[in-house]
Formats: sequence, C-alpha cells, structure tokens
Amino acid sequence: QVLPVESGGGLVQAGGSLRLSCSASRGTFDYYAVGWYRQRPGKERDLVAAIDYTYGRTRYAEWANGRFTISRDNAKNTVDLQMNSLRPEDTAVYFCAADRTLESNAYDYWGQGTQVTVSS
Repeated sequence: QVLPVESGGGLVQAGGSLRLSCSASRGTFDYYAVGWYRQRPGKERDLVAAIDYTYGRTRYAEWANGRFTISRDNAKNTVDLQMNSLRPEDTAVYFCAADRTLESNAYDYWGQGTQVTVSS
C-alpha cells in the first residue's frame, strides 16, 4: 500500500499561482497512477488531473485544461500540480490519490488534503 501526502497549499490572490506536491509517506508511487482531486465548499470531490506511471499519460477535468498542469518525477517519487491563473472558485481542499489504473473512478489510496484559498 502507498500513502500519499500533500504539501504546498495556502492562500493566494486571484490571478496568482501555486504548486502542490504529492509524495508518499509510506511505500512508493511505482506503477501507480496518481491523481489530484479537489472538494470545494458544499460540493462533491472532483477530479482535477491524473497521470499514469509508465507513459505519463494524463487526464484532466475540462475546466482545468490550460490552467493546471500535472507532472511526475518517478525518481523523486513525487507528483506535482502546477496551478496558474487561480480564481476564487478554485478555493478547495486538494487531495492526492493513487490507483493502479489511470481511468479509475475510485482511486484506492488518499492523502489528507491541503487547503487552497484564492482571495479576490
């Protein structure tokens, strides 16, 4: 089993950028797809972006494409989410999750989340 842990959240003004990072406090991300999800206040948790292990294939929420970029460094065992042109509606708790399958709708292993707050 792998246990993701997120870092890099915080407070940023609208139009700014943040970079979130996911690492594994237990195990490694070897052969796991890793995804970033978010849960906005009063909303369900939604996929932001995910990336597979071997080929770097990605999947993005439609609204995230062009502003958010997911990347991974398998040597460092990290997966990052670069978020640009942030908007107040991007305020959410962002979670990192891992699964054997990129296209899974129910990732198996989850971090505790990191708060991102975008002020107007």
